[in-house]
Amino acid sequence: MPDYSKYSDEDLLVFLKKDDHTAFAEIFNRYNALLFNFAYKKVRDKDDAKDILQEVFVRLWNNRSVLELKVSLHSYLYRAVLNKTLNLFRHQGIRENHVLALQQMIKDTAQESDYSIREKDIEKLIELEVAALPPKMKEVFELRKKQFLTNKQIAEQMGISEHTVETHMKRALRVLRTRLGTIIYLFYIL
Repeated sequence: MPDYSKYSDEDLLVFLKKDDHTAFAEIFNRYNALLFNFAYKKVRDKDDAKDILQEVFVRLWNNRSVLELKVSLHSYLYRAVLNKTLNLFRHQGIRENHVLALQQMIKDTAQESDYSIREKDIEKLIELEVAALPPKMKEVFELRKKQFLTNKQIAEQMGISEHTVETHMKRALRVLRTRLGTIIYLFYIL
């Protein structure tokens, strides 16, 4: 096996284009440590730096037959490492944005679910308290709040005076406010 260490980068590129594995090995040995240090200073992670170098050297080998450099091999390799580093940062930023968006969606869904559960619990509690009202008071309250009838319409339907309807509503609201508390009462009334 010939000693390729004495050849210039330009000579090694000529050999590389002719599928010379030894020329590739010499390029790798010549630049691996330098490029690793360069990548590591940028990414601050040994595994990421190794991955970047692997991609750069694999690309160099895979594109060897069509490789036309307008700069030195040294410049080409450093630029390739820099580009891969920037791609890594871009990808990490996108991944972090996706993770943050997913975390926010999970948080929002949990809050909505929690609110929905509490709202249903409050509605059940209110329904139980309305069901416990005296029959006439309950009927007046339900006609007013569920069917949205006026006092006059309720009075006509039930055969009682409008004043009696008003009295039943006031008493029903007072009972509910006492049993449920002001906040739950306001939640239901509004």
